[in-house]
Amino acid sequence: MHLWTDLDQVPPGFGPSVVTIGNFDGVHRGHAEVLGRIVSLARESGSEAVAVTFHPHPATVHRPEQAPELLTGIADRMELLEATGLDAVLLVEYTLDFAQQTPEEFVRTYLVEGLGARTVVVGHDVRFGRDNAGNLATMIELGRTHGFEVRAIDDVGTVASVAVDAGVPSGRWSSTEVRGLLTDGKVREAAALLGRHHRLRGVVVHGDARGRELGFPTANLGAITGMVPADGVYAGWLRRPQLLAAAPGNCDGVLPAAISIGTNPTFDGVERRVEAYVLDRTDLDLYDEEVVLEFVEHLRPTLRFDGIEALVETMHDDVARARAILASGAGSAGPDPDVSPAEAGE
Repeated sequence: MHLWTDLDQVPPGFGPSVVTIGNFDGVHRGHAEVLGRIVSLARESGSEAVAVTFHPHPATVHRPEQAPELLTGIADRMELLEATGLDAVLLVEYTLDFAQQTPEEFVRTYLVEGLGARTVVVGHDVRFGRDNAGNLATMIELGRTHGFEVRAIDDVGTVASVAVDAGVPSGRWSSTEVRGLLTDGKVREAAALLGRHHRLRGVVVHGDARGRELGFPTANLGAITGMVPADGVYAGWLRRPQLLAAAPGNCDGVLPAAISIGTNPTFDGVERRVEAYVLDRTDLDLYDEEVVLEFVEHLRPTLRFDGIEALVETMHDDVARARAILASGAGSAGPDPDVSPAEAGE
């Protein structure tokens, strides 16, 4: 997949293309389904399948106090978009200057002249251009003017259609819905909407070495991207992207883990931390390595213990439960499910 961060990087004469527009935060099942349709349309017509997305999130620019916490960082968003089969992504820097374009200027500059759009796929609620003045009717009219077809799509699914057994309330597949579940620590239910385990990415940094002293050496994450779920202990996986890229079959590339999020109240901690203990391993040196944590199941909330002995006993229980969950197949560490292909919105 080509990744362009500026229109100047798009090859001259690029196209024809099938284009969609959106933030695609989390690349959840709704996004994946629509992007899959775009890829299919492109293949049928001999066109390129392209998504236009933005960084930072527009709300961060216009309403920073109301901006949502993003589910994924750019690296993971691009990786997930690539998995849908797209030929290219144009990642646009969203600024106040960019937002001043009229709907016609945006369409002409980016979709027509920049990407050679022959088909534009959007949701019925699409808004674009200065003050969100452009809507579906505007896009259809601009399509007539500039010679591209507009296809409007309905919401492609509901939470209930994929997650009744997970206890997720019915509603639209959306990034907002996933954020609410993660805020409550419901990572299994969030996975039903995402079509994969929720993930964080970060660099392993030095901590207090307290876990090592207790017999559970942990990898502490810094420079984290992705939404951190509620405080608590989780069963999950630690992935090592650099190792997997160099040796895809390396057994140390994907490791079972117990993940802790919180302030370590037993030790009167104040800094919220994300740390992972790789089950039954004390020989790993992960310092300064970028890793990805995937959340499979919530085990328990963060607790304050009266003493070290009670804490260690509970940690042994956490590890045993995490081991059983991850070994059962319920938290498979295989490749992400086909996130086939968004509602052009969230």
